[in-house]
Amino acid sequence: MKLVGVELRRIGLPLLAPFRTSFGTQTARDILLVRAVTDEAEGWGECVAMSDPLYSSEYVDAAADVLRRFLIPALGGRPDLEAQTVAPALAPIKGHRMAKAALEMAVLDAELRAAGRSFARELGAVHDRVPCGVSVGIAASVPALLDEVSGYLDAGYLRIKLKIEPGWDVEPVRAVRERFGDDVLLQVDANTAYTVADARHLAQLDPFDLLLIEQPLDEEDLLGHVELAKHLRTPVCLDESIVSAQSAAAAISLGACSVVNVKPGRVGGYLEARRVHDVCRAHGIPVWCGGMLETGLGRAANVALAALPGFTLPGDTSASDRYYGSDVTAPFVLVEGHLDVPTGAGLGVEPLPDRLAEVTTSTEWLPL
Repeated sequence: MKLVGVELRRIGLPLLAPFRTSFGTQTARDILLVRAVTDEAEGWGECVAMSDPLYSSEYVDAAADVLRRFLIPALGGRPDLEAQTVAPALAPIKGHRMAKAALEMAVLDAELRAAGRSFARELGAVHDRVPCGVSVGIAASVPALLDEVSGYLDAGYLRIKLKIEPGWDVEPVRAVRERFGDDVLLQVDANTAYTVADARHLAQLDPFDLLLIEQPLDEEDLLGHVELAKHLRTPVCLDESIVSAQSAAAAISLGACSVVNVKPGRVGGYLEARRVHDVCRAHGIPVWCGGMLETGLGRAANVALAALPGFTLPGDTSASDRYYGSDVTAPFVLVEGHLDVPTGAGLGVEPLPDRLAEVTTSTEWLPL
């Protein structure tokens, strides 16, 4: 393929309810979409960077800038562009994995649409539907949390993830266990809110038989996670620390984790996400697909990834109505705790033109 040009499109989507984590509260999403137009087809990518650099060093304005000034020009003039050549072409530009992932996703979508192949087939999916969990933000009170969890269980979600932070950890977990019993698959996510000095406190979560505790310490503190894991029976899962297959291999070798959350945007793209999966599977480390409040475009790709054989735990691949009153694609609907894996060419979903126009805040066409 030859890349003709790229459209950068900003959209704004309000969340159905505020979503609070240890690093802040979101009430809406400012999302950067990337549309790659080639001489054979066009494809869509979604950048998962947030408005502010709180979850990671990346943020939406910076992603748009690096795409405009460096990443998109790096692909210009290539007569034989393929998705697998995108990462090597962008490698001289350091970091900016979320921006790179969005551009690679758009090129891969275009390539697969032209060839009539699906994301799932390309990545190596072995399932036609995937089990779904849901991420529950920090609530205003324990009763409010219990009401929220009850609603998700009634909706059919197969796993509950509770966001935690110092002062909101043991008691909400205890309350959920006492209310809903030991059969509910339950895990917690700290988003780097603790230190190794909190090991004794975090060990109080052990009696609740959690699937895992996700990213308890700073993303760069691999040795701290090694030490923490020695004091906990609860399996330690890494999220923010895993930025590539190489970092996953290092974390596993050190004993810093026994579970890995794979987020394609965080590791630089879906092809690298597949390599992270392969490394973990080779070492017997279970993986699951994390979420970044994606639209139906990113959700379609995540569901395809979650259908690979090493994804043995329910991911944060929630239905569209978990976050949005109206998505930019046809909604993903939870059926018996699962989402269907799209089978059409490329992502297998398309933006709804009227809805996309309604939520668009700006567009920029970059010809090559």
